[in-house]
Amino acid sequence: MSDPQIARDALRAVFSETKTRPECVSRAQTLMGGRASVMLVGGGSTALTRAFALADRCEQLWSRFLPDSDVTRLNWAEGRAIEVDPLTVRLITAMIDAVALTSGDYDPTLLPDLVAAGYTASVLDPDRVTSLPQSARAPGNLRGVVIDGTTVRMPLGTTIDPGGIGKGLTADLVCEDALAGGAWGALAEIGGDVVVAGQAPDEVAWRLGVENPLRARAADPDSAPEHSAIVRLASGSLVTSSQRKRRWSTSGGERHHLISPRTHDSALTSIQTVSVIAATGARAESLTKPGFLRDTIEYLAWLPTVGAAGLVIDDTGTLTSSANWKNYS
Repeated sequence: MSDPQIARDALRAVFSETKTRPECVSRAQTLMGGRASVMLVGGGSTALTRAFALADRCEQLWSRFLPDSDVTRLNWAEGRAIEVDPLTVRLITAMIDAVALTSGDYDPTLLPDLVAAGYTASVLDPDRVTSLPQSARAPGNLRGVVIDGTTVRMPLGTTIDPGGIGKGLTADLVCEDALAGGAWGALAEIGGDVVVAGQAPDEVAWRLGVENPLRARAADPDSAPEHSAIVRLASGSLVTSSQRKRRWSTSGGERHHLISPRTHDSALTSIQTVSVIAATGARAESLTKPGFLRDTIEYLAWLPTVGAAGLVIDDTGTLTSSANWKNYS
């Protein structure tokens, strides 16, 4: 296998000799229940096509709305061992790590609660509906999951929902693959989860925005959103979780997709969005969840101790950030 650094160095030599800069290519499309975009520096259109093929593969493997996905097969295995794709093993490993990191505030086994709250159908295709076996219980027993190579056995009653961590990990994988293929730099945004790696277009840092949750985007969905904050990242991830974008009405009132492991219902909080900067998309995703469950000041003091920075916006529009957030301004 060729060394991706050698490939990048060879390209740098060509551009240095000709005194030109590498081409930036980008594309956006619908993916994982929302919009996804990829920008590559020095990658080319072929690499861009490969990036979206990888992202689509992740969706096919991990969607709880697809009957033949790895996740659906695991959720219906009822204690049986299931052979899965290596990418799915990586997803489950990321979930297990995230539960430990957040002391259980992030819990991917609450899918039965989410379904009971009314989030059963895909927001893009209402004909795709999540169904679970009668044995499904929340919380499940993630500690009891046994991984042997690419064979996974989940305890009876345990089901998983990739949710946000699946989007963050997909963005991680896209950037990893792009740089391994010789791209100088890569940005992948999957449903608001942004991961950047390698050289930015300005050769300094990637400039990323945190959308203002209280100001609706203009009638044109492709118009630029209003930002509450701008950050600059040389590498890593900026993830924003929101209680405003996955909402629905029930006889008991409005619900959203952020389920509290303490109440087994939509988290009751004034916090509208939580944005986290961390080393990877998967890690940043999991670290947003405690922001809806913990005291805001305590949460923002905790984030730097686990190598992250955060910004919280409440229902009055007030912005509160961790002490190290300014390092990325």
